[in-house]
Amino acid sequence: MLDTVVAISIGIGLAAACGFRVFVPTLVIGVAARADLLTLADGFQWMSSSAAITAFAVATALEVGAYYLPWLDNLLDTGAAPLAIVAGTVVAAAFITDMNPLLKWSLAIIAGGGSAGTIKAGLAGIRVGSTLTTGGITNPIVSTIEWITALGMSVLAVFLPILAALVAIALVALLIRFAFRFARRCRSVPVAETD
Repeated sequence: MLDTVVAISIGIGLAAACGFRVFVPTLVIGVAARADLLTLADGFQWMSSSAAITAFAVATALEVGAYYLPWLDNLLDTGAAPLAIVAGTVVAAAFITDMNPLLKWSLAIIAGGGSAGTIKAGLAGIRVGSTLTTGGITNPIVSTIEWITALGMSVLAVFLPILAALVAIALVALLIRFAFRFARRCRSVPVAETD
């Protein structure tokens, strides 16, 4: 039972990291599995192959670098949201073993894809706010915090998976709370009438 909890925690922590940067966690998974720090579920061993690690490394470099381009970062958030959900789902499923496939994929979609998607949506909102309030001047700072957090969450999921899952759950709860407060505030702002 403890092995299952740890495996699910690894998946949730890494899926949450996909919400910050899609490819950073996949690169960490490949390297950690190659170093025998992680055990991948059946059918996911390809993630530790040399070809996969190389592809993840190139994708990570391109993704991290692209977020430093002022006009491209907001556009990337739009396209990366569905990709983060898919990556979060796959990453979570990569660690769930000894479980009915329907339950495994349902859990991966809800916990993995859900956490990645919620974090990505929240961060997209933060980036839009940064763009609107500072003209994009602080966006590189936001980008740096995001990829460092993705790396930190990924490493935390490898070495302290239950803590990583708890941090992921707290981040998701915080972002959902922030979204509800923001929506409530927007509804309470009076709309100017026009003649």
